[in-house]
Amino acid sequence: MKQIFLLAVILFAGNAMAQNGYWQQHVDYKMDVNMDVKTYQYKGTQELVYTNNSPDTLKKVFFHLYNNAFQPGSEMDARLQSIVDPDKRMVKSFKPEQNKKPESRISILKPNQIGYLNISNFMQDGTAVTTTVAGTILEVDLAKPIAPKGKTTFTLNFDGQVPEQIRRSGRNSAEGVALSMTQWYPKMAEYDFEGWHADPYIGREFHGVWGNFDVKITIDKKYILGGSGYLQNKNEIGYGYQDKGVEVKIPRKEKTLTWHFNAPNVHDFTWAADKNYIHDVYKGPNNVELHFLYKDNKKFNESWKKMQPKTAELMAFFNENVGNYPYKQYSVIQGGDGGMEYAMCTLITGERSYGSLVGVTAHEMAHSWFQHILATNELKHGWMDEGFTSYISDLAMAKVLPNKDEKDPFEGAYKNYFYMVQTGKEQPMSTHADRFDQNMVYSISSYSKGEIFLSQLGYIIGQENLKKTLKKYYNDFKFKHPTPNDIKRTAEKVSGINLDWYLVDWTQTTNTIDYGVKELRDQGAKTEVVLERVGQMPMPVDVMITYTDGSKELYYAPLRMMHGVKDNEYPGVTRIFIKGWDWAYPAFKFTVERPMSQISKIEIDPENLMADTNKENNVYPKPVPANSTILKN
Repeated sequence: MKQIFLLAVILFAGNAMAQNGYWQQHVDYKMDVNMDVKTYQYKGTQELVYTNNSPDTLKKVFFHLYNNAFQPGSEMDARLQSIVDPDKRMVKSFKPEQNKKPESRISILKPNQIGYLNISNFMQDGTAVTTTVAGTILEVDLAKPIAPKGKTTFTLNFDGQVPEQIRRSGRNSAEGVALSMTQWYPKMAEYDFEGWHADPYIGREFHGVWGNFDVKITIDKKYILGGSGYLQNKNEIGYGYQDKGVEVKIPRKEKTLTWHFNAPNVHDFTWAADKNYIHDVYKGPNNVELHFLYKDNKKFNESWKKMQPKTAELMAFFNENVGNYPYKQYSVIQGGDGGMEYAMCTLITGERSYGSLVGVTAHEMAHSWFQHILATNELKHGWMDEGFTSYISDLAMAKVLPNKDEKDPFEGAYKNYFYMVQTGKEQPMSTHADRFDQNMVYSISSYSKGEIFLSQLGYIIGQENLKKTLKKYYNDFKFKHPTPNDIKRTAEKVSGINLDWYLVDWTQTTNTIDYGVKELRDQGAKTEVVLERVGQMPMPVDVMITYTDGSKELYYAPLRMMHGVKDNEYPGVTRIFIKGWDWAYPAFKFTVERPMSQISKIEIDPENLMADTNKENNVYPKPVPANSTILKN
């Protein structure tokens, strides 16, 4: 079964390379690591076969050394001390109301608490090369260039120290998890049509090269591991991993065990370890093994058990609404400092209520589709990762664990976006993740405004076309690195509507949407309706008119530059086109074939999917505020 899967991956990758001149680099890692659980230091060897599928001859390559960020004086440390709203998990004290400078937890680390990753004996095809360390980046001057379609083999030794748990990775988390091993190895930087992506690690997320990982981890035999890939030696390990009915063959005299994992066609490898993990396995859709590793805690064990069937339901929802999960295992592991997605697994904090456990798992699992299968560059296009994940996970939660008090699954995203606009601090979504002035702006832009990109796209092209777009996007770009233009072109191909204006205004500017009903003019047996565009961003407009007899008509004004229209999504309601209103015209009028006395209500965007920043002018007659007093003559 595994061989069939790998063959399919290889065939798919070959086809992907041939389509439309697309290419991407490829890596094959072999790593052997020994972890000392007393000192939190580890030593390892790495063999990396690098395939240059680009049309360029490469004279140097770059590796990420993420652990080096957790040292006093690092760029991550400096950013923590300069940003106005630092991550509270990463600072020791922070009182902005007292203008008190935050104390970075990194800045006070002692030598035995810091993280580091040191490289030695770096060879290219057996020849020593020159390497230079620049913070969290290793620059390698090659002994010989790598020609287009060429391959080379890098070998190196590395020794690292696991930092104290400060952000995502580290030792001894706030919940007592011993080892959260994320971004722990020398990781090849991505090279694509834009060039090298050798960004320093300042605190945001990641980008990696597709490839295969063969990893052996030797550790104290009391520790239980979980992570990326498939465990190859189940019957040597035990701990609930072994095949049913097969005796576990643990060398009793040995103090350590070696865990052997293979992870095919991923762009990352993560693991976590603790002596007190409970390990449960639950059968998911398409016979995917769902693994749950969590610390034995009577207060939370029941919630972890209870959420396992919900995790299977979530995977089934994502399979149905995006596309099938392509691997045969997924692990939910207690670790890290919140929730973070990794290849074939997630690390989440585990001391949560049942609802919170399901919610964080929904979001992080959804990242398997929107990041670990559709692998956008999170530093440049974080909204495609976090926003699309938020969209599909909010829909999934509404289905799997509905909140009876929440009618609109996207309500929170819109509220967050409106709040950001009101602060006046918004920056374009195309801003590099490290360059946002505030964490608040980065978060709302990536998660909430990114989510609205899709919910609002459904308003523009229609909900059925949005569903088709997500599925086509997944099928066309899985195991690739899609860019913003790829989701736009997919939606255009599905809907037949031109969408360049939408991508540009929503993601590359801070233009806001504000359309309003300006006035009604009595024309006897008819009524003239005057609409206005107050905001800078263009949008098509749905105008629902309700008459005093209860009947309705929908007036639809598509933008001319759309060169297409969506279907009428209001069964039983007549739709009337009002043509000719485009962005350059601040106002527009049309005629209703009924007198004003028969008009009960006029409303722009009755479904509230358009992120209109001023809802008060969307309705005629203007709604009376709930706390106002109506004066009668």
